[in-house]
Amino acid sequence: MRTLTLRGGARVVVVAAQWYDAFGVVIRGRVQLELRDGEPGPVLGRDAGFWLRGTGVRALRNPGRRTARVRVLTPGPGPSHAGQHARTPTDERWRRSGMDSMDDTRVVAGPAAGPTHRTHRFARLAGTGLLATLAAMAATTLGAALARAVGVDFEVPDGGESIPLPGFAMVTGVFSVMGIVIAAALLRWSARPVERFVWTAVSLTALSWVPPLLCGADSATVTALIGLHLVPATVMIPALARSLRPRTG
Repeated sequence: MRTLTLRGGARVVVVAAQWYDAFGVVIRGRVQLELRDGEPGPVLGRDAGFWLRGTGVRALRNPGRRTARVRVLTPGPGPSHAGQHARTPTDERWRRSGMDSMDDTRVVAGPAAGPTHRTHRFARLAGTGLLATLAAMAATTLGAALARAVGVDFEVPDGGESIPLPGFAMVTGVFSVMGIVIAAALLRWSARPVERFVWTAVSLTALSWVPPLLCGADSATVTALIGLHLVPATVMIPALARSLRPRTG
């Protein structure tokens, strides 16, 4: 029986040879299971138990700042697992070698690996976001130039002037940077940053269609503006979503 201590942000890799048939119980704080495909798994609170055999869990992570502890019970040596019945928490050998044992080995995982890993992910997100922002600005400006070439004037009745091409680039850059900030916040505080970012970005893209529909411009301008809102979204959302996914080793 072992007590695994995870300080804030710490991450411990699950080694199959050492964790075979292990049963864990969270006795303090919260612990997140990291799945084999790199996706974040469920976050377990105090008194939650979990098996590691056959679950596809590759690491345990403390998603918070407070220290978390997990009591890990592993069956002792015995006959081959082949042909045995499905193991339950009341299995005799498991109880004899785990619950009845007073050998409690404490393993402490420090926070060094967690923040370092998170720093790399933030750096990757920032780099990818900057490149995607430049690509989105260029693509949107090019799209606006092509629309103007086929006769779209981009005149908004409220101002009475045509939207200049640099204006498309500037607005695209501002909102793209806002998307990077949202992605970084979700990476820091959300257990499921990819899903939440995609949902948020798609919702904001849909809301961005409201001003063109209400501006009173002609149908060609409204259609072109809605299409130009989709261009940066098509560039930014997939790029940032990929950066939010943890790399698999």
